[in-house]
Amino acid sequence: MLHQSFHDSLTGLPNRLLLLDRLGQATAQRERQRAQVAVLFLDLDHFKEVNDTLGHAAGDRLLQVVAERLAASVREGDTVARVGGDEFVVMLVELHQLADAALVAEKIISAVSEACQIEGSELHIMPSIGMAIFPGDGGDPDTLLRNANIAMYHAKRDGGAHYCFFTAQMQEVASHRLALGSALQRAIRNDEFVMHYQPKVRAASGAIIGFEALIRWPQADGATISPSQFIPIAEETGRIDPIGAWAIRQVAAELQRWTGLGFADVPIAVNVSALQFRREDVARSLGAAVDAARIQPALLEVELTESGVMSNPAQAIETLHQNHALGMTIAIDDFGTGYSSLAYLKRFPIDKLKIDASFVRDIATDPSDAAIVLAIIGLAHVLELTVIAEGVETREQVDFLVAHGCDELQGNYFSAAVSNEDAVGLLRRGPFRIEATREHHDNRAGGA
Repeated sequence: MLHQSFHDSLTGLPNRLLLLDRLGQATAQRERQRAQVAVLFLDLDHFKEVNDTLGHAAGDRLLQVVAERLAASVREGDTVARVGGDEFVVMLVELHQLADAALVAEKIISAVSEACQIEGSELHIMPSIGMAIFPGDGGDPDTLLRNANIAMYHAKRDGGAHYCFFTAQMQEVASHRLALGSALQRAIRNDEFVMHYQPKVRAASGAIIGFEALIRWPQADGATISPSQFIPIAEETGRIDPIGAWAIRQVAAELQRWTGLGFADVPIAVNVSALQFRREDVARSLGAAVDAARIQPALLEVELTESGVMSNPAQAIETLHQNHALGMTIAIDDFGTGYSSLAYLKRFPIDKLKIDASFVRDIATDPSDAAIVLAIIGLAHVLELTVIAEGVETREQVDFLVAHGCDELQGNYFSAAVSNEDAVGLLRRGPFRIEATREHHDNRAGGA
């Protein structure tokens, strides 16, 4: 009974209770000796996908494999504990310098990342590790664990599969994110978000052939919090689902309104986050919004980031087919920034590729960016996909993209994202001018 009280039943590792006891003893002893203790907080990247695709039995077996590899990566006097879900903590004692902790973290990442066979599938799981050092990063076990956890989330936000040492600045960022998370919950409850719309322009004619819906969070002081600030927090805190559902309903309702105004053939693209996309019911949610608004499914375009789709290609293919079967157009956003396999890209039931703005920015002056853009345009056309360049802001970019066969253009050169009423105004105004000219202001929406 005593052993069960202090150990995890699945892995046999010490649990949080025993970890806190050992950490308390270690810090008290090292304080007298003026020595250091390192706490490594480890989380498995995309572990939920294993449970979702292979089942909880496979997930449990994977956790056991990770526990074995962690135990084999540390010395006998160190402690490896499972503190919940896919979270583990490693306590390193007799630490002489920070480089020693970094070496152990690298060893752990290498060991855990090795492929393993589970339920007949080869899995590659990557850990994110945050580290806090006693006494500089905390004088008691709870503070050390909290700060190591904060550092772990920084490692995860930086892309995962690496480690971060805790810094005081991280605590400030964590406090800000906590406050923003609380405000986000109120915003969801009070319906504080608004949707703006940026036009997509046919390169051959300048005609508006659709819009991308971009969520905004206006503040009482007139400022606006951009989605790049609050969407990651929404994903981390489990609030992305209500925000994503609101965005889909909002776009469907706007499409219904535009149809009534005589613009029945203008689609709007809505961004679906990687977490939303991995939900089993995402196709059903999109279909329900279309049915409720009584609009043609093809008018609701779905934009997914390249990295979001490639995080689980096999599941992505199934989900993409479900959405395609409903009649929706699907675009891969930020193309070129991820790690798409051409073999998978050929199998994905998609309709459009969007060239990331980072490649468009310097196409007129940077031969490397120009070559990448030309390669993406060529690839898209070989696969019979429409190619869209986003982040178009200059006449030179327009000329280059039109000359090299890009199908659609999007960016502030034509119009910033505007309110729904201003978007209707753009539709009523007619095509933008595409032919070569230096009269930049003629190509911009009034007041955009």
